[in-house]
Parts: sequence; C-alpha cells; structure tokens
Amino acid sequence: MRPARPAFSLKKPIAPRTFGGDAETLVTRESLAPDRAFPLVYRPRVDDLDLDRWLETNRTRLMEELHRVGAILFRGFSIPTPEDFQDFAAKVCPDLYRNYGDLPRENDTIYKVTPYPHDDTILFHNESSHMGSWPLKQLFYCHEPAAAGGETPIVDCRVIYREMDPALLEKFERLQLKYTRNFIPKLDVRWQDFFRTEDPAVVEEKCRANDWHFEWKPGGQLTLHQHSPAVTTHPVTGEKIFFNQIQLHHIAFLKPHIRQSLLEMVPEADLPRNVYFGDGSVLEDQVVRDIEALYWKHAAEFTWQAGDVLIVDNMLVSHARKPYQPPRKMNVAMGDMQTAVDRVAAG
Repeated sequence: MRPARPAFSLKKPIAPRTFGGDAETLVTRESLAPDRAFPLVYRPRVDDLDLDRWLETNRTRLMEELHRVGAILFRGFSIPTPEDFQDFAAKVCPDLYRNYGDLPRENDTIYKVTPYPHDDTILFHNESSHMGSWPLKQLFYCHEPAAAGGETPIVDCRVIYREMDPALLEKFERLQLKYTRNFIPKLDVRWQDFFRTEDPAVVEEKCRANDWHFEWKPGGQLTLHQHSPAVTTHPVTGEKIFFNQIQLHHIAFLKPHIRQSLLEMVPEADLPRNVYFGDGSVLEDQVVRDIEALYWKHAAEFTWQAGDVLIVDNMLVSHARKPYQPPRKMNVAMGDMQTAVDRVAAG
C-alpha cells in the first residue's frame, strides 16, 4: 500500500492561477467560493481554447489534482451537447464503462441520470460501491440546468471517515455490510435491464463472476445478496475512506408512508433494497440518520450552468441530488473500473 498523503483540508481556498501546455491553452484553477476549496473550478482564460489539445497536454496533472482534491468543475468551456461531453469524457477517461445497468443510456458510452422523481432527494452514495466493480472516475454533464434546484451536493469521504464515531467506525470495518436487492417489476429496475439480458443463465454467470449470492423466487423474482466493505483504502492515495451506499439502500430513508405500504405488501426480506451489517444484524435507523446528518454537515454544492462538467473521484467523493423544477437534462459517464481484487491490493 502506498503511504497516505496528508489529509486535504476543505477550508483553505486556492488562489487563482493559470497553467497549460502553452500560452494559447491557459486555464485558471480556483475555489468556487472564498471559504472552501472543494470543488476546484477550472475556467478557460482564452475564448478559442483548444480543449482537446489542453486535455492531452495536461491530463496527467489533472488526474493528480483530482486524486488530491476529489472533485473538479469545468466551467465556461465549449461543451454544448451530449456528444461534445462524450468526446470530453473520453479524453479524460479513455476506458469509459459501457455496461452500467442502473442508468438509461444516452449513447454507447454516456448515460442519462437516474430517472428518480424530480421532487425527491437522491441521498449520498459512491457509485456502485456495493458491487464487485465500480468506477474510480465519474463525470456529470449539464446540458440544461433545472429551472430551480437540482444541485449535486458532494462530500469528501475522507472527512466522513475522520469525523465518524470511532466505535461505530470500528464496527463497520469489522462487520462490513450486507446489501440485499430484490428486482421487483415496477418497484425497481428489472433484472433484464440491469444485466442487459433475458437469459437467467447469463445472469447467474455474472453473479458468480462478481461473488454475488443469487436466489430465484416465484414469479421470476431475482434476489441478490452482496457483502462489501463500508470502509476501504483509496488505490492511489492510500487514504482510508467511508465508501458505500448505505443511504441509497437502507429502509430508514424511505418516506414513512412508502415504507409502511411496502411492508404491508412484502416481508422486509423482500423489499426492493436494504442493507445490514455484514453478519446480518440490523443497522439501526438512528445510526444511519446520524450518518446522513454528518454528510449534510460537510456537503458542498453549486448551481449548475449549461455546459458544466463535474469530474469526481468516485472513491474520494460521494454525491447526491436535490429536488428540482423540470426540465433538467444531465448526462453521466464513468470509467477506470476498480474491482474487489484491486481493493485487496490497495489495502
């Protein structure tokens, strides 16, 4: 494991300065707000910036900064369409992931955002952190900002790790997590869409390859159980991070009437999603509510502008989504996939 770098402070803003491949490709990097340095904001200093050339020249430096800061917002660049975003994303992350089952596709390598009700909040999570593989890099693109709301709050997971109650953190590290997912039509994405196949045999092969326990129930319902760490080590920086999807899976975050209705329909074991400690014991509602409060305490957010691209280190940074007034057109790309084998090597 590489030695951990010094902890990054969110409270020290970064003064504007420029860097680039030459005088024609200068870009400023500065804090979004005077009281914090997260996320960093890159802006072009010249109107005719050759962004492709700049990325080719500065990609290594950009990645180093991303792994240090966790999130970088590109603002004011010419990225007017999803196709332009696709080109940008491919320059930043040449190995874009093409087989993500939880999001609808925009095209071959970029996705539309989660089709979740616009008047609800999507709580903090690290993309695919509960699965056998997950992206190290994730990019969010704003094609059309919402009329109101729709921010994407982000949190540094190193800070969450440092500030969590030590006894609870020790329990998470020792027991890990057990995620349960039931693919129930009309309540969650269909297993056919998630696995991109109609063949149960292909599903079973993928489950075995990812070390997921699967169970077929009456009516063709598929249940998955996945054991994953709640805490892990970043493969580049060597830092400990709180890395999981507790807030997306725990039933405490369902609206009370929805939770009650679901439990009247099915037993708790058959809910679309839930999460427990790794030994199967209950992860108490108050515990996860306290975790949520810690995330909001340290959240940073900004108002999207058309053409913005936010690049996040998906292991260092957790993201959410606030309610919004439609329309809102966003796209997502991800890549540099990591696996459980990489996690063991890093730890």
